[in-house]
Amino acid sequence: MPIALLTKQGEALLASNETPWQVYPRPQMKRDSYLNLNGWWEFSAGNAEVSRKIRVPFCPESQLSGINQHFPEGVPLIYRRNFTLPEGFRKDRVLLHIGGADQIAEITLNGQLIGRHEGGYEAFCFDITFALQEENCLEITCTDDLRDKSLPYGKQVMKRGGMWYTPVSGIWQTVWLESVPDRYIRRLHIDTKDAAVTISTEPFLPGTVTVPGLGAFPLGSTITLENPHFWSPEDPYLYEFAVETETDRVESYFALRTLDVREIHGIPQLCLNGKPYFFHGLLDQGYWPDGLFTPAHPDCYAEDILAMKKLGFNTLRKHIKVEPEEFYYQCDRLGMVVFQDMVNNGKYSFFRDTVLPTIGLQKLPDRGLHRDPQTRKRFLNAMAATVKQLKNHPCICYWTIFNEGWGQFDSDNVYRQMRKLDNTRFIDSTSGWFRRKKTDVDSRHVYFKKVKLTATDKPLVLSEFGGYSYKPEGHVFNTEQTYGYGKFENAEEFAQAVERLYKDEILPARGQGLCAAIYTQVSDVEDETNGLLSYDRKVCKLDAKRMSAIAELLK
Repeated sequence: MPIALLTKQGEALLASNETPWQVYPRPQMKRDSYLNLNGWWEFSAGNAEVSRKIRVPFCPESQLSGINQHFPEGVPLIYRRNFTLPEGFRKDRVLLHIGGADQIAEITLNGQLIGRHEGGYEAFCFDITFALQEENCLEITCTDDLRDKSLPYGKQVMKRGGMWYTPVSGIWQTVWLESVPDRYIRRLHIDTKDAAVTISTEPFLPGTVTVPGLGAFPLGSTITLENPHFWSPEDPYLYEFAVETETDRVESYFALRTLDVREIHGIPQLCLNGKPYFFHGLLDQGYWPDGLFTPAHPDCYAEDILAMKKLGFNTLRKHIKVEPEEFYYQCDRLGMVVFQDMVNNGKYSFFRDTVLPTIGLQKLPDRGLHRDPQTRKRFLNAMAATVKQLKNHPCICYWTIFNEGWGQFDSDNVYRQMRKLDNTRFIDSTSGWFRRKKTDVDSRHVYFKKVKLTATDKPLVLSEFGGYSYKPEGHVFNTEQTYGYGKFENAEEFAQAVERLYKDEILPARGQGLCAAIYTQVSDVEDETNGLLSYDRKVCKLDAKRMSAIAELLK
């Protein structure tokens, strides 16, 4: 029977009833104008005459939203709120930003249609200047239909269970307003190479980049740093800077770090800053018991990251989800590498995508799979949007295109398209199995059997393994159902099993050229009880001293 769990931050939010998520939502491009529209909105579903209150930015399925209900597929979810602009806020133009809304959003302001956005995992923005009045009524209508598999949906299903989770709909990230001049910076392009950085704007505007301690430089010029300070999980150094044009000013940061593949003693290795680096990581689903897609407070991200660093980990594989930029900022700031997945679409087949490859049948051709042109187009559009949105974050070192065949199609050509989008990071075209020719790594998933790996022609990555289950009493979502890859009854049995796995299987593979190992997973999620943290984040199942000792052996 499912049990309602709350994180400590969720408990605090419900007790205080304060406006949630008041941090600046775009940490890599800050302006002095910012108006947060989170908090209580009017909410109705379909043709319901009686409206309810919903707490934005939490999806209606979550406890923190105040609704705690999933509505039938395709039923429009209607959000309304009034606002006035603070005195002195407005410059020339006013932009409405929505960090994420699943899956299709239509916006009207004072009865005028503003625009429509498709895709549940990326941020979007509309210029609302033409429709503004002294008193304003904003309406956002979201529709979500998981029967349509052409839009990316991740691990959401209509009937959750096992490794598939409660569906999410509607607004799930911050809604905010920004005031800008007529000629404003829409986007920053931060390109680093070795000890140099080039910062430019979209659209191109003449102006100045000022880096404290280094000086001022023309926008678009290449800045070469003497005595460069390179970023790593052990030393996450960030350079702050400001961009000023004739009419606009934004603040941001960059980091210097290099990624390449080098042959060491005849074995290809993933290298960070010119040296072989072992990416000791965890699968991170990004789900929360009280907010589902959205933690109760932005600090929850930092707490998860620091908890995993304390256990000796340096990498998170962000699995089948794109997070608010606050997550990536905290990884940049605190020093946590991110392996970022694209979000899957297309129909999943348990037999084709899981059973056959698990028993060793991994030669399935992918040119004939997921042939629907709209499904393919929507995946490629979402992939491009994900890279565009996250590309400036130095923590991201690795893109995963397809996971275990989910939605996989024509992966060699998709790899080429990803390489055009970003030529600076490692690319894992096919995580787990169904490998084709075009990929930067040999990516394997190993469950239900011993990890026995040897070097190949590509850097060897164990992109999923482990997944042992232990259920700390009083901190599990489902007391009746257990999902994991090995079950342990108490904390010490669980700890010993995890230690044996690393010492007996991962360490020997490291000696055979293993470059990265991603254990499943950071936290429990609903029926999945294979996390190192309980779902409510109140219990860490492993001892930091014992796990840090293992991390030292893996270096």
